[in-house]
Amino acid sequence: MKRFTKMLVVAGAFLAVSTAANAQVKIPADIEALLTKNTCLACHKVDQRLVGPGYKEVMAKKKYKPEQIVELIANPKPANWPGYPPMAPLNVPKDEAMKIAKWIASLGKK
Repeated sequence: MKRFTKMLVVAGAFLAVSTAANAQVKIPADIEALLTKNTCLACHKVDQRLVGPGYKEVMAKKKYKPEQIVELIANPKPANWPGYPPMAPLNVPKDEAMKIAKWIASLGKK
């Protein structure tokens, strides 16, 4: 019986850790609409690499300010992210780019 109880405890702990590790950040609806409209989600995800780095990875490595992110959306710098295909410059309206950038920057605070 003790062995069975230990196995249950270990299985429960494993499940809790794997669930926490796989928890995904919920994208606010207004931001998701902008990411979709401007085709950002074709190359980027929040928590993992797709074609480009995940948004959390961007903030973990670089700690960009929103203004820097807006500039990089308009004028990507491939040298900042070796090992990734270069991002095409996007014509995202500045107000939309700033909303997206503020959300991306907020991921570095979590």
